[in-house]
Amino acid sequence: MSIRFTAKAVRRMAALSAAAGLVLGVAGCSGGGGDGEKPRSSASASASKGKGSAPSAQEGQSDEPLAELKGPTGLLLEITSAMRDSGGFVTVSADLKNDSDKLLTIPAQLSGNETEIIRNGKSFGGATLVDAKGKKRYYVLRDTDGRPLTTTGVSSIKSGDSVPVFMQFPAPPAGTAQVTLQVPMFAPADITISG
Repeated sequence: MSIRFTAKAVRRMAALSAAAGLVLGVAGCSGGGGDGEKPRSSASASASKGKGSAPSAQEGQSDEPLAELKGPTGLLLEITSAMRDSGGFVTVSADLKNDSDKLLTIPAQLSGNETEIIRNGKSFGGATLVDAKGKKRYYVLRDTDGRPLTTTGVSSIKSGDSVPVFMQFPAPPAGTAQVTLQVPMFAPADITISG
């Protein structure tokens, strides 16, 4: 085994570990608060009451999405965060919503057109981040078996339902915060990377 292959394998395993940690972290933060806890800000508490929606599962995140990407036949991708981590990755978290009045099948085009990614089933492997300033395009990361580091296996979504999704990319340079998220069949949107 070459050193180059080993280094790639280590980086990919680190990326997979970071993605698993993110999923577990989000799941751990989704528990409800006790009766004795006070809301962090009265503005967010009143906003939740006015909308009649459940509180966000991500602590410290505003209820306002970073961007909304409109897709085909009533699909909507609401970007909730784009976080840079110390490992050199950017994780984009979102909610995929069905705003139509019928069951929608998730388009196969979301997986992209790379054979290695398509072989691993439905995913968001076709997504890219575009750094216009640096003139670079960043593709979804993959593990050592070619599986994309994104949510996988979502095949359909019921009317009015939403599914939390994530996509992980290599991080642009530290000075770059503004990027454009492009997802096949969805309108592109500018987002700001935090962290």
